Amino acid sequence: MLRLLAAFAALLSLLAAPPALAAADTGRLIEVEQMAAVGLPMQRLTIWLPPGYDRSKRRYGVVYMHDGHNLFDLKKSNFNKIWAADQAMLAAMRRGVDPRIIVGIWAPGNDRYRQYLPRDIYLAGSPALRGQMDVMAGGPIVSDLYLAWLAGPLKSWIDSTYRTRPDRDHTAIVGSSMGGLVSCYAFLRFQATYGQAGCVSSHWPAVDPRTVGEANPELIALWDQWFAARLGQPEGRRLWLDHGTATLDQYYAPYQLVVDQRIAGMGWRRGRDWQSKVYANAEHEENAWAVRLPEIFGFLLR
Repeated sequence: MLRLLAAFAALLSLLAAPPALAAADTGRLIEVEQMAAVGLPMQRLTIWLPPGYDRSKRRYGVVYMHDGHNLFDLKKSNFNKIWAADQAMLAAMRRGVDPRIIVGIWAPGNDRYRQYLPRDIYLAGSPALRGQMDVMAGGPIVSDLYLAWLAGPLKSWIDSTYRTRPDRDHTAIVGSSMGGLVSCYAFLRFQATYGQAGCVSSHWPAVDPRTVGEANPELIALWDQWFAARLGQPEGRRLWLDHGTATLDQYYAPYQLVVDQRIAGMGWRRGRDWQSKVYANAEHEENAWAVRLPEIFGFLLR
């Protein structure tokens, strides 16, 4: 009888106990291993859906990010380093930013450079500069085709497949190094598509900085003219620029200073319409970008 009473008491205590906490919803990843794009190498995507996506009918803004293999999963990364873009979005959400879907577009191996180098800059360069770019590219510069695919077929597919908010104000593009350059290119060329751009540690020298010098006058003039001709007025758009001071990033200050002056001179209000930051001792690598990505998201997506 005593055993029966003890068992009954144990059962009552279990029934009265609060339910175990459910595992935290941190979103989920979707892999699209092959996607054709006219004139481009075969493309691959990793897509992150925010927490609650599967349980709601809510619509979400989208952040398109280059080098998608280096965004989420160490096992898929090039250097065993990642941006931890999902964690950055979760951190931004905790600070009041509305969640967004992240679409990571993988870089196509050796074709990365010719897919990310702004064709405008290539065509405007001197024969000597174009020659150096040709060596790096190993083939035709296809960034115009890449941007047309991003803003056209890819975006249409994302918007029809997932519950998105497809307007400009809810569409961002972010990348680093050469991906920073092509993010700026998208922002300048497709102003009706992208309301925000993050150009992180943009590789302004475009080629090996040791071959063109630490502050190449031709390249500085090209970037200045590029922004002057294409940037336009903010009209609700936001732009982020930054760089560190170590490894490759140590070469970027002279270029970014001129770009900063151009943007400010065109009436963009720093801290509101655009931001430009320098991170002391930060290197040109994914761990450094992961540290500041919540801040980048916080500014661009607020």
